Amino acid sequence: MRVIVQRVSVAAVSVEDRISGQIGRGLLVLAGFEDPDQDADLDWMVQKILRLRIFPDAAGVMNRSVTEIGGEILAVSQFTLYASTRKGNRPSWGRAARGEVSQPLFERFLARLAHALGRPVATGVFGADMQISLVNDGPVTIAIDSRNPE
Repeated sequence: MRVIVQRVSVAAVSVEDRISGQIGRGLLVLAGFEDPDQDADLDWMVQKILRLRIFPDAAGVMNRSVTEIGGEILAVSQFTLYASTRKGNRPSWGRAARGEVSQPLFERFLARLAHALGRPVATGVFGADMQISLVNDGPVTIAIDSRNPE
């Protein structure tokens, strides 16, 4: 499982000009999956995201998590996180899990994230052509991969 986490002031995802999910201060999480991903990857990622200390404390130091600030989360499935550009300039999506694998993984990820956060997680529409608007606060953008835990 691979995610891109962005600290945002606001973020929204739209499908066919209708907002399907939006948040204020918090995290935009773009999530991609590959076939070997299991529940252990989901659990590890949920904890990593919720404990990530990327919000400023009173001294302005990145020392607080999304849970500590009462922030929100917008999660969007994004298979393109597994793009390979090894051969030429047209990306290959061979490592990304197919929809029948990634959709149940994404739904379980959302449920676990919401449960651990203690409130609903905003989201887009799986498999749809989505437009995401955001104000990246900082900017702060972090890539995390469950196969390469750091």
